[in-house]
Amino acid sequence: MKNIIFDLGNVIIDIDFSRTFKALAALSNNLSWEDGERIVKEKQLWVNYEKGLLSDQQFRDALRQELNIIATDEQIDVAFNALLLDVDPRRIELLKRLRKKYKIFVLSNTSHIHIIDVEKILFRCTGEKHLADLFDHLFLSYEMGKVKPHVDIYEAVLAQAGIEAHETLFLDDMLVNLEGAATLGIQVKQIIPNEFTILDLFADEA
Repeated sequence: MKNIIFDLGNVIIDIDFSRTFKALAALSNNLSWEDGERIVKEKQLWVNYEKGLLSDQQFRDALRQELNIIATDEQIDVAFNALLLDVDPRRIELLKRLRKKYKIFVLSNTSHIHIIDVEKILFRCTGEKHLADLFDHLFLSYEMGKVKPHVDIYEAVLAQAGIEAHETLFLDDMLVNLEGAATLGIQVKQIIPNEFTILDLFADEA
């Protein structure tokens, strides 16, 4: 193994999707958070934003329209970022150790609004200013125009990074994303929040 690809959510930074849907519902005039989640998924608002098909403003406006929200851009961003929790400093120290032995990358289904807040949380929790400083490259869905678990995103990562699938380990909390990568011969391992973290997986790297 020469390369390790990390997902962000629940691998590097803890997340809880329900917090965002509840925060958006609190801005809505008449929707429960469960209905809001259903609408966002049915209309593919979130996934299209993470694909880079919507600008920040188009995404905010789509949320306003579909969820019957009257709120400022800042209020919507705060609600959308509610899912982002903390970064365990021990994970960052582990990344620094791993980078001495491997090429390490991020591959995340994410968005511009989220990445801005991830950087703030990273600094608050660890003192590190930029996520990009910790990795050889960040592969972010909204910049690539592709999302996991579609095979084309993994093909793009391998090609752009100049790495071989069989020499690469991919870590994600979602099994469907791992299955997509495994079809190309990438080694995969599921991270399970609060049960099996990267600290457990790389306990020997301490």
